Amino acid sequence: MPLPLPVQIVLACLLGGVLSIAAAALIIFGLPRKWMTLTVSFSTGLLLAMALLHLLPEALEEGLTPHEAFSILLGGILCFFTLEKIALWRHAHHGNGFGDRHERETQCEDHTHVHHHDHAANDGALSILVGDGFHNFVDGLLIAAAFLVSPILGWNTTLAIIAHEIPQEAGDFAILLGAGWKRARALFWNVVSSLTAIAGGLVGYYLLDQAHEWIPVIITLAASSFLYVAIADLMPRLKRESTSIGWHSALLIVGIAVVVLGNAHSH
Repeated sequence: MPLPLPVQIVLACLLGGVLSIAAAALIIFGLPRKWMTLTVSFSTGLLLAMALLHLLPEALEEGLTPHEAFSILLGGILCFFTLEKIALWRHAHHGNGFGDRHERETQCEDHTHVHHHDHAANDGALSILVGDGFHNFVDGLLIAAAFLVSPILGWNTTLAIIAHEIPQEAGDFAILLGAGWKRARALFWNVVSSLTAIAGGLVGYYLLDQAHEWIPVIITLAASSFLYVAIADLMPRLKRESTSIGWHSALLIVGIAVVVLGNAHSH
């Protein structure tokens, strides 16, 4: 007997937060940096395929016309760009803290300058957590909308969200550690921030359950989120990496294949 839909949504939001934070913590705290590159490659393929081969077709099947769907898609991409500019939708960009802190400090012999950067980073730690909490809340809404279409789409969407959260959470860890936070403190507050996804999932379920006409709109916004993250953040990062193009291509294809196989199973 399948679990009730609200329970599945809560579990998906909880697992999404826990797994992405755990993977990010392993990468930042011990695993070689190349694991981040491999994760980004897989995530890029997964997000692109999920948006274009799964979410958008589902939105059209749920009643949106192509004109409506692509207008919402465009609006969503512009919206996420704006949210990122005002630090409510933050992702891991070059130079945001993935490097080793000691290495960054030794690049500048002016200790006052280093202290200034540490002070600024510490001041920004709270805004990072607030922005991450908002981001996770929106992810919860997207997960709820997907589950209301079908549990399979819901779990596939959760997988895609975990994939794009890993680089972001790793970036958050790096910035908080660079601001002088202890590992345990950074881990604790990232976990607390991830719990807002559960609130988003429950709000989304109870609101959208009474307003089914909004479900395809939210699904299209989920597609725009995935496309924005993949194209504006992850793909430029891959272009800067020195890892063999063969590995990038192989993992991109694996990410796409996961979605294609999942889509075939759901139909």
